[in-house]
This record gives sequence, structure tokens and C-alpha cells, in this order.
Amino acid sequence: MTRDPSEDSLNQVIRHHSEWLANQLHVQRENLFPPDASKQMRTFTSGEAAALLGINDSYLRKLHLEGKGPNPEVTQGNRRHYSAHDVQALRELLEKTARKPGDYLPGRRDGDHMQIIGVMNFKGGSGKTTTSAHLAQYLALQGYRVLAIDLDPQASLTALHGVQPEVDLPEGGTLYDAIRYEDPVPIKSIIRPTYIPNLDLIPGNLELMEFEHETPRALAQGNAGLFFFRVKDALSAVEDDYDVVVVDCPPQLGFLTMSALSAATGVLVTIHPEMLDVMSMSQFLRMTADLMDVIADSGADMSHDWMRYVLTRYEPSDAPQNRIVAFLRTMYGDSVLNAPMLKSTAISDAGLTKQTLYEVERSSFTRATYDRARESLDALNGEVADLIQKTWGRT
Repeated sequence: MTRDPSEDSLNQVIRHHSEWLANQLHVQRENLFPPDASKQMRTFTSGEAAALLGINDSYLRKLHLEGKGPNPEVTQGNRRHYSAHDVQALRELLEKTARKPGDYLPGRRDGDHMQIIGVMNFKGGSGKTTTSAHLAQYLALQGYRVLAIDLDPQASLTALHGVQPEVDLPEGGTLYDAIRYEDPVPIKSIIRPTYIPNLDLIPGNLELMEFEHETPRALAQGNAGLFFFRVKDALSAVEDDYDVVVVDCPPQLGFLTMSALSAATGVLVTIHPEMLDVMSMSQFLRMTADLMDVIADSGADMSHDWMRYVLTRYEPSDAPQNRIVAFLRTMYGDSVLNAPMLKSTAISDAGLTKQTLYEVERSSFTRATYDRARESLDALNGEVADLIQKTWGRT
């Protein structure tokens, strides 16, 4: 006889639903990625590899014929396919004869400080995690050494990179371990490599909420110190290892977000150009400013290299959205990135299999759909890369 769920208390119903969903997601992942398999980055055609490197395909072919660089996989029809590791090896080869330093390896040089980019908004559906994941992967594929941090207890960024929080992190392994008040661990012990060269990950799960619960208690007991520096202090231990850190912040203005803001050198605020979202963002900005005032009054330096707004899930044919975009650009000018992230079935469909647009095969979609979405993402992420270069004194 089937039990009537209405007989359970609400907390029991929610717990049952949580467990059912977690089990089904685990089954789905087992089907996509068997236990003896790991997630891998797809290969790139010679044209795609050349575009990533910023060279002509004919020059890439010449390098191959001359036996310079890695040997690509040659498929039927004499088509060359390069792995992400091959692309990185080619970057290192080309940098040796580059016209100027950084043409192919654009990361930090002596005197450049590590860029820590906080991606935030406290309204769900603003495209925060999608923006974080694509930015981190784009920068890694461009040759930057990147650390992606999932600071959101919902852990969507973590799942996108092949880690299932409920199953793969039974004993911790999130940033909480490095910023907790009792027995914090070295941050290097929780960093894990991904299947993309140059990209490492600190995953997230519900354990991150412990920091939100423990901080008020530590403050009341006088043991918190300058709690908002805990993320910044933890990251200082890996400053020499990365060019850029991308932090996917939680969708709330709690202690985790305050700590991320204190550590950030650059801030991206995602905006879905709908009136309700813009009204919500107004409250978000006001509350953020109030919180930053409190932190600044405690002696923290809250200056940042830059802050920009990112238009997400933008539909150019939507007249009301266009009016809101014009309104935002009139108000904020250059603080709104020129390139929006277009709303695209290619991006959402890729997410169904826990992939980004950089991971899925172009052949999975109609060419126009994929190219349109990819061009918008590359333009958006390219603007952020330009901001990073400008911060380092380059143009």
C-alpha cells in the first residue's frame, strides 16, 4: 500500500524529495559518466584550435607538416583534431618566437597581482553560474592559469565540472575547510585539477552554509577577528600558482559573499534584463553598499580594480528587454559590458548534460544556433580578459 505523503510533516516530505532527487541525479550521472570513467574535454578541429590560438589554420597545418608541436589526432578525410592539452603545448611553442611577450601565454608577469573575480547577484536565474563557468573555461583555454571556486552551497558550478556534491564530497573538500574557525586546512589540500588544462577547482556543497552559521557565533564570542578577510587570507597561499581566480558567489548577501567581496579585485554583477530583475538588483546594490561600508569601517580596503554589469539571457528581438538594456546603458555607461550573453537553446541544452558551450560538440546543434551563442560568449569573456590585461598595464 502506498503511503500518503500528506501524513508526513513538511520537513519529512522535503527530506524524502531531496533524497529521491539526489538518487536520480546520481543514476543520471552514472549513465553519462560510468564509475570507471571521468569527464573529458572534447577535441578541437584544426580550425577551432587555430582560432583559440589566434593564428591561421594554414600556419597550424604548416607546423604539423614540419613536425613542430604536438601530433594531433588525424581522422578520416585527413582532418586534424587537437586536444586541449595540445592547444596548450602549441601556446608554449608559439610563445618562444612571439613578437612580444604574452601573445600566446597572456598570464601574469613580474609585478602583476592575481586577479580575483567575484561573480554575484542574489536573484536566482540571473545566469551567475553560467557566467562563472564559461568565463573560467574561456580564460583557461586562452592560456591563463585559472582557479574556479564554487562558493554557492547549491554547487551548480561544481556539478558542471563533473563533481556531484552529495556523492563525491562526503567528508568536506570545499572552501569552508580552509576558512572555518577551528582547525582550518591549507587551501592547497582542497584544490582539485579538472579535465581542462590550466583550470583547477575548489568545489562547493551544503557544508559552506556552516560558515554562515558559525560566523555570528564567533562574533558573539569575540573569536571571529576580521572574518571577512578569511577568503583573502586563504587565497594568499596560492597567489603564485594562478593568474585569475573566478568565484561563483552564493545568491545572497551573507558572510560568504562579504568575504568574497573583500577578497575580490574585480566584480561582475549579472543582470537578466527584465523589470523585476532590475528592481531586485536595485535592492541588491543598496544592501551591498551598506555591507561594504560596514567592512570598510572595520579597516578593510574595499577598493577594486573594476566592476562591471553583465547582461545575461538577452533576447535581441524582445522589445521590453531592449528598452531595459538602453535604460541600463544610459545610467551606467561603460560599466555595462558591451557584449551580452544571449539566451540560447545551445547553452541551456548543454547544461542538461552538465556541459558548457566550450565542451559540447558543434555538431550537437544547428551551426547557426551554436555559432551565435559561441560568438556572444567569446565576445563577453574577451571583454573581461581585456579588463584583466588593462589592470596589468597592458592594452
